[in-house]
Amino acid sequence: MNAKPSIEERIWAAIVHLSTLAMGIGLFLPIFGWSESRRKSNYTSFQCLQALGYQTLGYTVWILTMLIVAIVSGVGFLSRVQNMDTLEADLNAWAAGHSILMVGLIALYLLPPVFAAIACALGRDFRYPLMGRRLARYLGYDLTRSSEEKTWLVEEHEDRWVASMGHFSIIIVIWGLLVPIFSWALQGKRSLFLKFQAIQAFAYQAGTTLLYFAAGFFYVFGIAVFLLTIGFEGEISFDSSNVLIGAVVFFISLLVTLLILLAVPLLHILGQWAGYRVLKGDGYRYPIVGRMVEKWMAKQ
Repeated sequence: MNAKPSIEERIWAAIVHLSTLAMGIGLFLPIFGWSESRRKSNYTSFQCLQALGYQTLGYTVWILTMLIVAIVSGVGFLSRVQNMDTLEADLNAWAAGHSILMVGLIALYLLPPVFAAIACALGRDFRYPLMGRRLARYLGYDLTRSSEEKTWLVEEHEDRWVASMGHFSIIIVIWGLLVPIFSWALQGKRSLFLKFQAIQAFAYQAGTTLLYFAAGFFYVFGIAVFLLTIGFEGEISFDSSNVLIGAVVFFISLLVTLLILLAVPLLHILGQWAGYRVLKGDGYRYPIVGRMVEKWMAKQ
């Protein structure tokens, strides 16, 4: 049997699990911990990669669950509304129940990392439900091996896991960029595969994130133009050319905003697909972005 993990290993493992509580801001910690610990400590490396998976792939599953529950809850409430006289009371009761349910789901996501941190601080080999054992087999991780049988984690699978999580992190707005950025910065020189996947994931996520800001810009721009035209006229009158122009600009801006907001989920799905393909052993390339990154890297 291997010796119990050292204090330093346990501290690192506990910290990376607790970084989940930062809800995205701490995503760089598992990458940094893995980069520092690989080929030094299988225990810390595995816990870092496991924490990274929980904060990206696990977060994806959790946020989709939240969305489905919210939709089902809302539809269920609307289908039960029969008497308008009791609508306010029914709405208040539903809002209270829905809030409790949402808080419960949030706790369901945040509590496992706390348990993981406590277990690791005590020197235990923690595994997240569903994901932990599968990841251990994928990486070739077994803490029970004797020192004579000790081997490092499978390097190719380490890189694929990190690259894949870089794609999955697209669902975490802005902070998800930390995964490909730190993967590229810390391990890009060692692994050309990881470097390419990290750069294209960063470029793709950055473009998708800019669309959020573009949607906000068009929406605010349309409202601002409309309000300015109303202000100039003093009242709303569609007989006025200024108000009419303002209304047209507003509706066009609103349409563009809606189109962008409809496109973003599709881009997220493609990002998730990229993560899945990389994890399954494919050298995935995003349409257009992948080729651009490939050409850019060839010039370096």
